[in-house]
Amino acid sequence: MPISGTTGRRTTALAVAAAAALFGTMALPATAEAHGRGHDKPKYEDLQLLAINDLHGNLEPPAGSSGNINEIDATTGKTVATPAGGVEYLATALRQAREGHRNSITVAAGDLIGASPLMSGLFHDEPTIEALNKIGLDVTSVGNHEFDEGSAELKRMQDGGCHPVDGCYEAGREFDGADFPYLAANVTSEKTGKPILKPYWVKNVHGVKVGFIGVTLEGTPNIVTAAGVQGLKFGNEVATINKYTAELKRQGVNSVVALIHEGGLPASNIYNYDCGPGGSGISGPIVDIAKRLDPAVGAIVTGHTHTAYACMIPDPNGVPRSVTSAASFGRLYTEIDLKLDKRTGSIVRPSVTAANHIVRRDVAKAPDMTALIDHYRALAAPIANRPVGWISADINGRGSTALEKPLGDVIADAQLAGLSAADKGGAQVAFMNPGGIRADLVYKSTGSEGDGVVTYGEAFAVQPFTNMMQVKTLTGAQLVQLLQQQVSGSNEASPKILQPSANLAYTLDLNKAGAARVLVDSIRLNGAPVDPNAKYRVAANEFLAGGGDGFPAFAAGTDKLVGASDLDLFNTYLTGHSSAGTPLTAPATTRIKVIGVGQDND
Repeated sequence: MPISGTTGRRTTALAVAAAAALFGTMALPATAEAHGRGHDKPKYEDLQLLAINDLHGNLEPPAGSSGNINEIDATTGKTVATPAGGVEYLATALRQAREGHRNSITVAAGDLIGASPLMSGLFHDEPTIEALNKIGLDVTSVGNHEFDEGSAELKRMQDGGCHPVDGCYEAGREFDGADFPYLAANVTSEKTGKPILKPYWVKNVHGVKVGFIGVTLEGTPNIVTAAGVQGLKFGNEVATINKYTAELKRQGVNSVVALIHEGGLPASNIYNYDCGPGGSGISGPIVDIAKRLDPAVGAIVTGHTHTAYACMIPDPNGVPRSVTSAASFGRLYTEIDLKLDKRTGSIVRPSVTAANHIVRRDVAKAPDMTALIDHYRALAAPIANRPVGWISADINGRGSTALEKPLGDVIADAQLAGLSAADKGGAQVAFMNPGGIRADLVYKSTGSEGDGVVTYGEAFAVQPFTNMMQVKTLTGAQLVQLLQQQVSGSNEASPKILQPSANLAYTLDLNKAGAARVLVDSIRLNGAPVDPNAKYRVAANEFLAGGGDGFPAFAAGTDKLVGASDLDLFNTYLTGHSSAGTPLTAPATTRIKVIGVGQDND
């Protein structure tokens, strides 16, 4: 099937051509001048940047919809889903992309580890760091998931050494840490006020110094457990990058690239979407950030939203600037090509072009990546391959675009089932945060287990955080507030719809604004209206129960009881509610009636 090419570079080139006029004397000179006349030395140095983001420890090809990338079929014009990803193919793609380039730097924008499948997560993501070392990653920013196990563990990822609790996984073999620097310019110690890791990294490219500044989103504490960010302060992305851009310029570094773990939401889900003129086709936090960053920042590499784009967004002077993201899970990489002015030491902004490329699975596997995967697969096999349940068809979670996700319902049901007993917390209702659902349950066999069999490794991929569960007492009024906080406050612009257990139902009207979107009179728990003065026992994982994701109503709960981990409850439910003869089916997503904005699921 013929597939369209990477048109992102072509459309980006059109945008930068318009930018050249705005730059005046900075516009690229004629070819003869660019490369010098006669025996003159070249005035420009070419640089290739290869970028990834949000790998999340996906060493093996991601399964189900999480392993696809949407592109346009060149013959039919229809959108097709192309299987992509896997570090064996990513390594090959990056190595091929570097061929013929005198200067190439491989960069990343955070969340390379954390929320990882079992092959990496079981070993505290040491396998992923080893893979990135072999692939040739040069530098990355931190992301919010780099803090899942706290700053001390992040520093171990950087410096190496055995895990403080689990120790080394093989006799005589100690983890060496990352060969590349993790950058955390806006993450400072509350005690010292200094960044916990390097704020920037400088590479000398044949006489031109190029600085890379790395930041994560300022709101990281809202989406990571309190223990993970204890003792840390997260600064504003724009203020931090502009501060260190000025510092780099004082050091004679005039070429700057920002690596930002924050992103946008493009209007199209096609992998090479270029966002249209002036970045009109992208929304989200990165738009405001990009418009306020110092014009000396020549290119912006982003992440976090798991979307793909190669956009031109105006800088504070109104000049288009490249802003990119390579989706997630190693399914894409971004190629950014630019010229460095050897006289001024700066990036020639009109020269910057960018395009996303699919990490296709029809290329040769990188042998060193295959060896690494085989090594850790053998170590993990006794745990990973154990069957824990059976399903009759795919049950989508991460791959579902609906507000209520089938797998989210299953997880919430599992949590209620495991915590409803009086000695387990007496839970009367349970909620699952949508961001914590990290994969789908896929019917097709991924190994030798057979179709429909759910292994421990597959369940782990869905619930990799091993968050401890909590049951708290909320009043009926607080329970209503909890539902309203899905679509108001910090969640008003981008709602976070909690996945409810089967005994809760209500209507969400997206034609309304803020808290009014939740129709209070429609809320039913076990078929009855919620009494604002009554007390209810509510179950959630420790992140959500602590007020994470913008739910302060949870944090206000009382009489906390800590239960088993979310993963343990999920596995117990799968085992207890399915068998080879009676596999689990996907629940009907009718707990939340959604009306308005084309979302009516009546």
